[in-house]
Amino acid sequence: MSEAKGLDYWIATLTHADLPVLKQTARDLAALRGDDKRLNAQSVAAVIARDPIMTVKLLRYLQQHKHKAQLTEVIQVEQVLLMLGIEPVFNKVRPEPLVEEVFKPHLAALPHMLRVVHRSQRAAEYAQDWAVKQRDLHYEEVRIAALLHDIAEILMWCYAPQEMMEIHAVQLKEKTLRSRDAQQRVLGFQLFHLQGELAKQWGLPQLLLNLMNDSSADQPRVRNVVLAANLARHSANGWDDAALPDDYKAIAELLRIPVEEVIAMIATDAGIACEINSPHE
Repeated sequence: MSEAKGLDYWIATLTHADLPVLKQTARDLAALRGDDKRLNAQSVAAVIARDPIMTVKLLRYLQQHKHKAQLTEVIQVEQVLLMLGIEPVFNKVRPEPLVEEVFKPHLAALPHMLRVVHRSQRAAEYAQDWAVKQRDLHYEEVRIAALLHDIAEILMWCYAPQEMMEIHAVQLKEKTLRSRDAQQRVLGFQLFHLQGELAKQWGLPQLLLNLMNDSSADQPRVRNVVLAANLARHSANGWDDAALPDDYKAIAELLRIPVEEVIAMIATDAGIACEINSPHE
């Protein structure tokens, strides 16, 4: 690890970086901008809110330009668009540079970054679904928190692909090594520390910081986010991942339903037969 690129270096770099977005996001936003019939806050929000980097770019911009009269915290993308206006957002929060351009010198790392994005999207879907089941009227807040739960990991794949590939190699070699320990060994810090500091530097709403804070997992909404992120991460390794039975039990406790019902629900969502291992097996 290079001492010149410790935690402080990455906080300073990523605080002001012009964060890259997915090519598909840029393409979809351009299509909407050119179609007056489909162009509205809801349609634009639907595109932005599935791209974790574009979402955090928008929230960062709002926090940096919010009016003093704004007393309530806003983390829902559609509300941000209604506050700022669609055209100002198109002009001031541009979907550029593109992730695919940024990765040109390190193409081998791109699939890894895209997998984390996909994992975040799945976590967001799980979190929203469970929040609705718990009759949480503000389920979109929980969904956004789950979408951004691993934003530091996504950004480090963009800006430090070689180091992240090294972490990946270490974990492949040492199967039992925890992610945080691998990050500490290679980077000299853990990504959740970077994420917490970035969120503060960006001035993200306190509500969002609370929902993304794993140490507050005793609170049901935070626990929802944590369990959604865990399920998405573990299932990305395959439905035989050893950590999944514990995930199912925790989700069952959260939703207050039988474990078997959780397994059937997740299997249906994943579009697979009920081959998921039960914790009782």
